Amino acid sequence: MELRHLRYFVAVVEEGSLTTAAERRLHTSQPSLSRQIRDLEYQVGAELLSRSVHGIELTAAGKAFLDHARLALMQIDAAVEAARRATQTARKTFAIGFQTGHEMNWLPRAMHVLRDELKNIEVTVSSDYSPDLAEALARGRLDLAFMRVERGYDLGYHVVDREPLIVLMPSDHRLTAKQAIHPRELVGEIFIGGSNKATVLRAVTEDYLRRSGVDIKLDHGVDNMAKAMSLVASTRGLALMPAYANNLLPSSVVSRPLEGEAPTIDVAVGYSKSNTSPILKLFLSRLDELVGPNQKH
Repeated sequence: MELRHLRYFVAVVEEGSLTTAAERRLHTSQPSLSRQIRDLEYQVGAELLSRSVHGIELTAAGKAFLDHARLALMQIDAAVEAARRATQTARKTFAIGFQTGHEMNWLPRAMHVLRDELKNIEVTVSSDYSPDLAEALARGRLDLAFMRVERGYDLGYHVVDREPLIVLMPSDHRLTAKQAIHPRELVGEIFIGGSNKATVLRAVTEDYLRRSGVDIKLDHGVDNMAKAMSLVASTRGLALMPAYANNLLPSSVVSRPLEGEAPTIDVAVGYSKSNTSPILKLFLSRLDELVGPNQKH
């Protein structure tokens, strides 16, 4: 069994499709990818994936194998990153990640927390989607990230804010005449929400619609804000997204609050529990400076 078998398997599971994983993520042919998956199943001695009308689904053996495959890949990447960092003789690097769109809210505050250390360290900043930030933390590529509370990783989290979900719609949609949107007004519209990869957003959305007594089928699942806004504009659908979307809206898309008490989604500082960086320890000890009085929960 080789590492590529594990990477291919995880990619297929996360994309939910052999074709999509082959073309968009692995840059290989679908028949070649299918052979690699069959080889893996032969070596494991069990069927890991099954095809259904909903696409690729995990078997019981596949579910058991998935977490271990992810952990093995993370440990390999973390080992590589640790070796690379051990060779660095320059200033210490502290790598911070932000869920795309949150930089303008949190980067100035993060730099303020680190103000006393900036002359001694090099701070690197990157943006990505929350599940990818979780992987980067677990694999040692990041020291800290502003993100969602992603399950399935050995990470620590400190919630620093809770932002409400809002409704995104085309700028000329009939519902723009309303000051706030009731969930029943989503019925009959093309609905855009979190994909299987955006597990936190999807869970919050499904719980809110269920509690509201609204039965809505997801037409398009997305794992990032850019795709959500693109689909709103192109399909003329409605999307439930976190409020930081307001930082990114193009002129063709507008937002409205939900009527009543809107569901919220946590913004957290995430970090690897095995990270022994003294800068990380210092940062976590100063979280009170990061979170304003109106955001403490």
